[in-house]
Amino acid sequence: MKIALLGYGKMGKTIEKIAIERGHTIVLKVDKGDTTYDLSEADVAIDFSIPDAAVNNITNCFNANVPVISGTTGWLDHYDDILELCNEKKGGFIYASNYSLGVNLFFELNKKLAKMMNPLEGYAIAMEEIHHTEKLDAPSGTAITLAEGVIQNTDKKAWQLDKGDENTIPIVAKRIDKVPGTHTITYSSLVDDIEIKHTAHNRNGFALGAVVAAEWLKDKTGVYSMKDVLGL
Repeated sequence: MKIALLGYGKMGKTIEKIAIERGHTIVLKVDKGDTTYDLSEADVAIDFSIPDAAVNNITNCFNANVPVISGTTGWLDHYDDILELCNEKKGGFIYASNYSLGVNLFFELNKKLAKMMNPLEGYAIAMEEIHHTEKLDAPSGTAITLAEGVIQNTDKKAWQLDKGDENTIPIVAKRIDKVPGTHTITYSSLVDDIEIKHTAHNRNGFALGAVVAAEWLKDKTGVYSMKDVLGL
């Protein structure tokens, strides 16, 4: 494939390396602050930019008839508008808070565990996420996705940063230098704790999943998710 990289920070550079290893060509690299660029050579675009740039990048792809996957978090207030534009332009789009293949399996495990735990009394749920100090948003998009998975399968109504009550899920967000991403969900009672945890060792898992998603999305129209990519 001919790939446009929208965002050329650390993730963009890792995606470039893995894409080239898989036989693809990078035809465009859009760095921070670039708002006008030519997508005409691209078969697909991969957006790992910043929250303020993501909507413009995705819109440009739809207008250029280039399928796009986005892993940028922090812009989801505009998500419904983007879906409407995708359908209007007959574009191809995947958004995921996390493209790691392991994390997407973890998302499904989280939903299953939540459904099993919901009838049991005496368990309090808590979540923690740890990321590197350069991460701009908190809690992480991955943590929010995990919380939403719990809410869909339990009596919890919402999540809250750093605090919670009987109706909400507390999410503690920590920023520690050089941590790619760790997410933990704990159910605690007076007699025991049940915990599931995903620990990323480096960015390669995120980058590989993004390239696999781009390979899957090429030549498709419509809105999809990593569940579609993985057949889950």
